[in-house]
Amino acid sequence: MINTDKIVNDLLATKTVIIITGATASGKTGLSLALSNIIPIEVISADSRQIYRYMDIGTAKPNQDELKIVKHHFIDYLNPDEDYNAGKFGNEAEKIVLKILKNGKIPVVVGGSGLYIKSLCEGLFSQEENFALHGIRSFLTEKLKEKGKDYLYDELLKIDKDAAELYKDKNPRRVLRALEYYYTYGSSITQSRKKNVIKRGFKYKYFGINQERQVLYYRINQRTKNMWQNGLVDETKNLLDMGYSLELNSLNTVGYKETIAYLQGKLSEDDAIAQIQKNTRRYAKRQITWFKKVSDIVWLNISNFESGKIPALEILKNLNI
Repeated sequence: MINTDKIVNDLLATKTVIIITGATASGKTGLSLALSNIIPIEVISADSRQIYRYMDIGTAKPNQDELKIVKHHFIDYLNPDEDYNAGKFGNEAEKIVLKILKNGKIPVVVGGSGLYIKSLCEGLFSQEENFALHGIRSFLTEKLKEKGKDYLYDELLKIDKDAAELYKDKNPRRVLRALEYYYTYGSSITQSRKKNVIKRGFKYKYFGINQERQVLYYRINQRTKNMWQNGLVDETKNLLDMGYSLELNSLNTVGYKETIAYLQGKLSEDDAIAQIQKNTRRYAKRQITWFKKVSDIVWLNISNFESGKIPALEILKNLNI
């Protein structure tokens, strides 16, 4: 028999945050809601897309009934054209974490954006977030337009192999950032991160949802079909009709970029759905790779459970506080 009152008191006394993470479509929201039925929690969403308003279907945002069950932070927090990054999230979310603890509840971080969670728990050094790069950024942006992302990635590979290893997907925004840092300070951004982490005012414990790859891919494929049937096209069209540019970083993401291509006549309906499924599976693989590198993470084999209650209890059993 688990003494939940003792566990809650211990979590509050040690200022410990529970983190529920894993690949997209793995069941993180359901697990957090199950946990909310056992102990008093508030959820901090660590999802770099659910943070935006008007982007509900394509981000698999918790629905209104789910949001009523437990208080969520950083859902519908910004408009799609507002700039945001992991550094800002970490600093703002820390304040929310400490406020939740002060009010006698347990903060539960739920999401699959690894850098957001890392920023909250370990901090990102302030120099990285504030360096002035306007001239260098313009130069590199021109190179990106002229020669493409492969060229910039090859440049990064020459000067910062650790960063290149992190950005194997060749995400232009992140590759540009790493190059900017090197050309500004003459040193590797990854090495600087290791030396200049920020200490947070709380402890944390990672729990990852582990599913058989075949099961996860089935869930991804089915969820994509459901998104399409439930209005992803209309949601994307409404965003564009509201005046939001298709060039925005918030819309340059899996689900929306393929739907935009469909609206532009570049993809058929079947091809758009297939592309979303394929790109979501690739994203899930990158998430799994990221979180497998986290030390002391407890993996929950949720595929073996019929409901979220049992793995929620497994979280409490494995806190070790």
